[in-house]
Amino acid sequence: MGREYFGTDGIRGRANGRLLNAATAMKVGQAAGRHFLRGAHKHRVVIGKDTRLSGYMMETALVAGFTSVGMDVIMTGPLPTPAVALLAREMRADLGVMISASHNLFADNGIKLFGPDGFKLSDADEEAIEAAMARDQPLADGEAIGRARRIEDARGRYIHAIKQSLPSSVRLDGLRIVVDCAHGAAYTVAPTAFWELGAEVIPIGVSPDGLNINDGVGSTALAAIRQRVIAEKADLGIALDGDADRLIVIDERGVAVDGDQIMALIGLRLAEAGTLRGGGVVATVMSNLGLERLLNARGLDLVRTKVGDRYVLEAMRSGGYNVGGEQSGHMILLDHATTGDGCIAALQVLAAMVQSGRRASEVLQLFDPVPQVLKNVTFSGGDPLQDEQVRAAIAEGESALAGRGRLVIRKSGTEPKIRVMAEGDDARGVEQVVDAICAAVSEAAG
Repeated sequence: MGREYFGTDGIRGRANGRLLNAATAMKVGQAAGRHFLRGAHKHRVVIGKDTRLSGYMMETALVAGFTSVGMDVIMTGPLPTPAVALLAREMRADLGVMISASHNLFADNGIKLFGPDGFKLSDADEEAIEAAMARDQPLADGEAIGRARRIEDARGRYIHAIKQSLPSSVRLDGLRIVVDCAHGAAYTVAPTAFWELGAEVIPIGVSPDGLNINDGVGSTALAAIRQRVIAEKADLGIALDGDADRLIVIDERGVAVDGDQIMALIGLRLAEAGTLRGGGVVATVMSNLGLERLLNARGLDLVRTKVGDRYVLEAMRSGGYNVGGEQSGHMILLDHATTGDGCIAALQVLAAMVQSGRRASEVLQLFDPVPQVLKNVTFSGGDPLQDEQVRAAIAEGESALAGRGRLVIRKSGTEPKIRVMAEGDDARGVEQVVDAICAAVSEAAG
C-alpha cells in the first residue's frame, strides 16, 4: 500500500503543517496504542522528545491518543533517541516514541516508534498503524483510560547505560574534548557522561531555546566545532545531531571524519579482538567504495542496504552482524544498543585513542576515500526519475562508470529531493556524471 505518513525514519514533516500536527499525533497515539494492546498486562508507552518548541504540542497530543485507548504513558522530557529505545526495553513498555526531526531545523518535527524490544518498528507494523489511522479507534471505558506520569531519572539511567559500553579499565583522563550537542536532546547527558569518565569537556550547542536546534551547530553544521577544536587545542570534537543518534568526529587538526571511517575503526578493532560477528560490516549504498576495499583487503565483507538506518539494522539482525551504520554518522553497535547512538560510537573512538596512545587523526584515517560527489535536486511533484531524458542520462552515467565506480540515485525518504551520488577513481569524470544527471532531473522537475 502507499504511505502518506511513514517514511524511512518514522513520520516527519513541518510541525503544524498538513501532514504533522496535533491531530496526526493523536491519531498515531490511538492507532499505535491499539496495535500494541496485546496480552492481559497493564500496557505502557515511553515518550521522549528533543528540544523543539513543537515538542510540547506533539507530546500532549500523543499522550491524549495513547491514554484514550487505555495505555499508560511515561514521559521522559528531552532525551536522545537511543535512550528512549533503551528505556522502552528496560521498563517493559509495549512501545517507545521519540518526538524529533533529527538533524532538521526547529520548524520540522517527527515521530519515531520503537517496539517492546527497543528496535524500530518493521514496515508491516508501520503499515498496519498507518491503515488504522484512517479509521476511528475503539476508545477505552472510563475506568480503563490510561494514566500519564513524568519520570525524573531518565537522563541518569541513560548516562549509566552508555558508560557501560566502555571497559572499566578505560578512563578519559587527560583528554580535552569539544562536545557539540546541536542545542538538542543530548545537551545535558552527553557532556555529563564524558566528564564522568574523566575527560575535560568543552560543551557547545547546549543552550536550547526551542528554536535553535541544529542551527549553525551539530553534525550537519561543522564550522563551529572545527573552530573550537583548533582554538582549544582539543584532542577530539564530537558533533551530535538534534536527537543524538548520529555522530561526526572532528580530529585534532579540525578535519571532519564521517561514519565510514568510524565504522572502519570499530569494525577492524572488533575483528582484531575476535568479537566482530557476521564476518563484516553492514552499511548503505552511500558508503564510500574505499571502505569496501579496505574491509575486503582484511578478509571482511561490506554488506550494502537501502539508505536508512532501519534497513541497516534489519540486515544486521538477519545476518548476525554487530557493527553497521551510515556514512552520515548513524552507528549501530548491537553489543551496546538497539539503534544508532552517537554517544556510544564516540566512546568507542575515544577508547581506541586511549588504548593505542595515538591521536584521533592517526586512528581514524584508515583508508583514502574514493572521490565521491553527492548532489540534491528538489522537485515539487510527479516522478522525475521516470522521465525519458533522465533515464537516458542515468544509463549514460552508468556506462561511463562501468567497472570503475558506482552510481546511486534515489528519492529522499524525508524531503522532496532526488539524491544523485557517484564515485570512482576519476574525480572529474564523477563530477561530470552527477552534473549531467542533475541537469536532466532539474529539467524534468520544471
